[in-house]
Amino acid sequence: MKDSLKPGLTFTQRFTVPDTKTVPALYPESDIFRGMPKVFATGFMVGLMEWACVELIRDHLEDGEGSLGIHIDVSHIAATPPGMMVTVDAKLVEVDGRKLRFEVVARDEIDEIGRGSHERAVVLWERFNAKVAAKAAGAKS
Repeated sequence: MKDSLKPGLTFTQRFTVPDTKTVPALYPESDIFRGMPKVFATGFMVGLMEWACVELIRDHLEDGEGSLGIHIDVSHIAATPPGMMVTVDAKLVEVDGRKLRFEVVARDEIDEIGRGSHERAVVLWERFNAKVAAKAAGAKS
């Protein structure tokens, strides 16, 4: 991690919700989800919040480093139909070694739709990928 990775950094992510990011598309294998209203799915909102946090830290990581989500605590309080733009404001509020904590707020064109906190861990991709490969090899035995 570079010295520039400090609390107070912010990033704004904008995304127009397509039909493919609505509840019926979240798990199309589920007949229950397929029958639910066509609104921005909570799972996709969480992913958009993570995306904003990843973008926020992108230029502050060393080559070979990345980050993984390790905790999320957010509310989803208003529905957003397809075609509306969602804006996520992310702020880095704490750096504790390799653990990062963010505050996130999501709004559509009318309402605040969600808010909360997110934590990510900075990892070395080579080391992480080696652990995943070892786990996958053990599962096949």
